[in-house]
Amino acid sequence: MAIPEYVLALRAKIGHDPLPLPGVIAVVLDDRDRVLLVRRSDTCDWALTTGCLEPGEQPGDGAIREVQEETGVGVTVERLLSAEALELSVAPNGDQVYWLAIVLLCRAVTGDAHVGDDESIDVGWFERSAVPPLPPHQQRCLTLALP
Repeated sequence: MAIPEYVLALRAKIGHDPLPLPGVIAVVLDDRDRVLLVRRSDTCDWALTTGCLEPGEQPGDGAIREVQEETGVGVTVERLLSAEALELSVAPNGDQVYWLAIVLLCRAVTGDAHVGDDESIDVGWFERSAVPPLPPHQQRCLTLALP
């Protein structure tokens, strides 16, 4: 699901006004330290796996869920990399969000990477030297994971 039901309910009341939301960013590595990336369907840009936490959901559980849903890869969470308030972002539909990004280092344990939902058009493993350009905050996440 691209937009959680609780966010849709809030948006019905506040429209496109800024909304603070908790989210996770998963830096997923395999046993060769390659990075798992998804190519987003809304922008066609490559990105780390991200997602909105459900109410009451623990960040580690949210990261595991998002990676499985989007890529088919099962992961374990190794450690917290950072928690960062991001600048205001505006979605293609005009929704404004202040994300609190909880960044977790994850290790792939099962599954073959594939497009798992309509949020992505491609999924792939990348050597660190071959990672395509990422948004600045995601590049910082990768640097924290692989200094």
